[in-house]
Amino acid sequence: MTGSSLCRGNFILQKTTTRSNFVRQAPITIRPFSATAASFHGHLAPPKPGEELYITFIDKEGDEHKLAVSKGDNLLEIAQTHDIEMEGACEGSCACSTCHIVVEDEAMYDRIPEASDDENDMLDLAFGLTETSRLGCQIHMSKELDGLRVKLPHATRNMQASNFGKK
Repeated sequence: MTGSSLCRGNFILQKTTTRSNFVRQAPITIRPFSATAASFHGHLAPPKPGEELYITFIDKEGDEHKLAVSKGDNLLEIAQTHDIEMEGACEGSCACSTCHIVVEDEAMYDRIPEASDDENDMLDLAFGLTETSRLGCQIHMSKELDGLRVKLPHATRNMQASNFGKK
């Protein structure tokens, strides 16, 4: 089918050589563009003396890892820098739930800024969701969060199949 086409509003109208009338095709969707800040995994600067903030990760085996971190570091980058098993499949762009963590203390959870709609959408996909669940890539350390204790869930849900390509 060959011919000319022109755009009317949100629809493409195409005139074919076999017909003299225009055929209405699917609407054109125009979406706004947005981007997230670049992540630099494994490149965190150590905190300056006297400016340390502390976080404790409790891994899947129950082992505790208390770390001194800097203001502004996010939990995904902290975990990956210190070889704590947190996947972060989307590299911190809030497009998966593999950096799901559970904040142990509800009072500390209330100090964390409220989750965005995008984060809540991704949390709906998380394995073992709780009332104090968050995405590690979206929590940035601050003085209010000094002493934060977070637990890693026993499993994560990554939408890519592990046997992808095998038949």
